[in-house]
Amino acid sequence: MSSTGSPFRSPGSFDPGATLRLLASRGRAERLLHVHEVPAREAERAEWPDWVDPAVYAAFASAGIGSLWRHQREAADLAHTGRHVVMATGTASGKSLGYLAPVLTDLVEGAGAATGRGATALYLSPTKALAADQLARIQSLAIPGLRAATYDGDTPQEERRWIREHAQLVLTNPDLVHHSLLPQHQRWAPFLRALSYVVVDECHVYRGVFGSHLSALLRRLRRVAARYGSQPTFVLASATVRDPAAHAERLIGLPVHAVERDGSPREAMTFGLWEPGELPGSAPADGGSEDTSGETPVRRSATSEAADLLADLVAGGVQAVAFARSRAGVEALAASARRSLAEVAPELEGAVAAYRGGYLPEERRALERSLRDGSIIGLAATNALELGIDISGLDAVLLAGWPGTRASLWQQAGRAGRSGTRSLALFVAADDPLDTYLVHHPEALFGQSVEATVMDPDNPHVLAPHLAAAAAELPLTEADLPLFGAHARELVDALVARRILRRRPGGWYWARTDRATDHVSLRGSGEVVGIVERRTGRVLGTIDESSAHSQVHTGAVHVHQGETYVVTELDLETSTASVVRGDPGWSTYAQSVSAFDIVGTERSFRWGPVEVCFGPVRVHTQVTSFLRRLPSGEIIGTHPLDLPRRTLATKAVWWTMPVESLARAGVAEVDIPGAAHAAEHAAIGMLPLVATSDRWDIGGVSTAEHPDTGLPTILIYDGHPGGAGFAEHAFDAFDTWLSATRSAIASCGCERGCPACVQSPKCGNGNEPLDKAGAVALLSMVLAAALPRPDGVPPSTLAGGAPAQSRG
Repeated sequence: MSSTGSPFRSPGSFDPGATLRLLASRGRAERLLHVHEVPAREAERAEWPDWVDPAVYAAFASAGIGSLWRHQREAADLAHTGRHVVMATGTASGKSLGYLAPVLTDLVEGAGAATGRGATALYLSPTKALAADQLARIQSLAIPGLRAATYDGDTPQEERRWIREHAQLVLTNPDLVHHSLLPQHQRWAPFLRALSYVVVDECHVYRGVFGSHLSALLRRLRRVAARYGSQPTFVLASATVRDPAAHAERLIGLPVHAVERDGSPREAMTFGLWEPGELPGSAPADGGSEDTSGETPVRRSATSEAADLLADLVAGGVQAVAFARSRAGVEALAASARRSLAEVAPELEGAVAAYRGGYLPEERRALERSLRDGSIIGLAATNALELGIDISGLDAVLLAGWPGTRASLWQQAGRAGRSGTRSLALFVAADDPLDTYLVHHPEALFGQSVEATVMDPDNPHVLAPHLAAAAAELPLTEADLPLFGAHARELVDALVARRILRRRPGGWYWARTDRATDHVSLRGSGEVVGIVERRTGRVLGTIDESSAHSQVHTGAVHVHQGETYVVTELDLETSTASVVRGDPGWSTYAQSVSAFDIVGTERSFRWGPVEVCFGPVRVHTQVTSFLRRLPSGEIIGTHPLDLPRRTLATKAVWWTMPVESLARAGVAEVDIPGAAHAAEHAAIGMLPLVATSDRWDIGGVSTAEHPDTGLPTILIYDGHPGGAGFAEHAFDAFDTWLSATRSAIASCGCERGCPACVQSPKCGNGNEPLDKAGAVALLSMVLAAALPRPDGVPPSTLAGGAPAQSRG
């Protein structure tokens, strides 16, 4: 679609700075808070290595790739010599060539073996779309004799046998390896016998509990491959992360060499930080007059703001993608942008589309083609498009809300940038403590390295079912246990005690008649509840059992793909939530009560009267009722629920404060509940600043006097059984974390607290009580108690913390 005459672009060029100024000039100048220029990067070239097979070199040369970037050559050489390697370079830096050169060379050379498969390779991606995109790229090379295929849940049954018996390169995902390849490894014996490479693409995605699952899965894969005599070389590709070698080593359990110096060229990028304006009728940011007491300023949602900006860009002929956090947000963003275009440029209404998980494969492929050929100018997408799907050619990227990590921020921003032209990225803040803090503190984004990934391969709640699955694949032996970590033996003994495994002279065996892999969900940590339409029996989707109590309880209003349903029954015995379609005109909010027991203290330090601890806890939560609320915010009813109490055994960071110290800081004893509750909410919202977490990965509880401590206590915990590593990261960065939390609350312009500082969308107590001023005073007291050291590390942390002690 022609963009000639566009106010955003002169023919043949794109000026991101001018585009940003024009977006801001339309009555929105005060919303553009900061502009950062990312400089261009020069190319560092390298020659093709001599060991590359001539057919492979010819295929790439025919595609116009006559030389490599420095990091491609370094990674390819390491992998070719059998070294495990991780590439952690920027978006669109050509990481795939770094592993394709050695992999395709070995596969082509192995084609001369008697079996036709002297070497095989397994490619793992977190999404089906990325595997399909990689296959299309490989097939376009047209290398003679190379047989590559995707193998996933969409693969027809009649093709699966051919792939197992003939394909040299199989592109799949961890779920398929877990549910099919490993349990049925005998069918894959010829493929596994020749397995030379395992490629783990976008490995930064595997963090938290998902990362722990993949770590266990890859150890199972190594064990089964060894049974057939193969020890494959692992090649991992990642967005830029801190210490990629350590992350890769935790994933595969082997030493890994990191390639981090990016040799690909990159044109300059203009990066803007944008805060949406306030909604009409909300209280002014300065707190307003007495007549508006109790009101707080409410800003437009990041989704609505990004939709307007996307519509402006599309109308100006600027090809852009807008990232939103959820599937519902993506659909809403695309619909809103189309409505705006219908008023000013109706001929472009069809040039905006949505892209998210849940679409059929052919729908996704069609969208990707339309984006590449320019028939789609504006796309609203989830982070499914953040991964390495080839959509080069975009001019601009909008980020509607914080994507979770700095790594994801740069990964999404890097989707823009034509070859030889500059690009624009614009972060649109949501009404959330972290988003608000970041747009007002640009140094926290542009002056910092990306985060280290957080995961715990030894999480017993994850590792135990994988050990059971491993025993079902091949009997576990004493020699196998070190592969799974130092705690594997005690977990195996526990599985025997529960009659899940049976000990025999030859090892430990699976002792049940069902499938071991059915008890493990790689992308969660527990059972799932099916959401079923009562009239048709159609399964609309699933939800983690841990979330079902608060989101699909009886009477809950549930939105799925833009359609509204009401839950008629939550049956926990059958793990089913029955729903009927219809919009009752209100929304529902679950209310809950929480408490926690401190099991032990693994690490601790003291800041004067303040003690900060990390260790195992038990968190008890019970959903007790739900509210019905009209769109105006008016509550029209409270309804009791009879749901069981849930107990989560996890890891947490907590701190205690003497009542007297709080009183001297201006927090009276009667005000402690509201001050601690507000500080807890803000601390949860700010935790992603120091750990690769999402606020929905973590939870919190605060109390004016906890029975285990006898003091006011605030606790922030990992929302996954056994922990996910986020709370421990918060303990290690406690000063930075709480300093940012205090700053976020103190600098917010509201009077009594708002979603941008201390209110939480997931609060089980309806955001009551909350004391914004008390939270600032409380956090100020904690930070003032710190005893600074030259290296900034608390004394007891250096010494390993306090010894474990039994509590609660």
